[in-house]
Amino acid sequence: MLKNEKDIITMIENDQWMIEVLQIAKGLNLPDWWICAGFVRAKIWDVLHGFSRRTPLSDVDVVYYDPANMEESYEKELEQRLKMTKPDVPWSVKNQARMHLKSRNQPYLSTIDAISRFPETVTALGVKLDEENNVVLIAPHGVRDVIQLEVNPTPDFMNEKYFLYEKRVRTKNWPAIWHKVKVNYL
Repeated sequence: MLKNEKDIITMIENDQWMIEVLQIAKGLNLPDWWICAGFVRAKIWDVLHGFSRRTPLSDVDVVYYDPANMEESYEKELEQRLKMTKPDVPWSVKNQARMHLKSRNQPYLSTIDAISRFPETVTALGVKLDEENNVVLIAPHGVRDVIQLEVNPTPDFMNEKYFLYEKRVRTKNWPAIWHKVKVNYL
């Protein structure tokens, strides 16, 4: 069973498909890169629900931080490179140096800063491979909520943006897929 960050890392290390996806993303040599959100969350919830098959992902979010090149067209070019390498993965590439404009936030300082401002604590997760190909996990709000199957807003969404959290979790309807998941509302 998953109890902590170390258990999550071991789970990912033992998933050949996830390691392959991480290796492909690492091959882009992007600054401050991570694969985040559902890529990590769905795997954790699949394991906690005892699913024998991976829940299909709507996208695999490769995020990075490069204020020197904030052209959206470059992100699309990177997505095409990834699709050419592994076409069965629904790649999505976003430079977090520009995403604050979409999120109506102050500029992010790094990719981890951007991930920490995602709507839900269970989505504010990222993984990557370090220089020695070890799996590295970041969880700015910890892993308790994702392991306990509890969806909560991050601090950034406990204010005037709360309605966006509420709308998003209703739209995602994660309990329809993972029946043990509990969505918390203020």
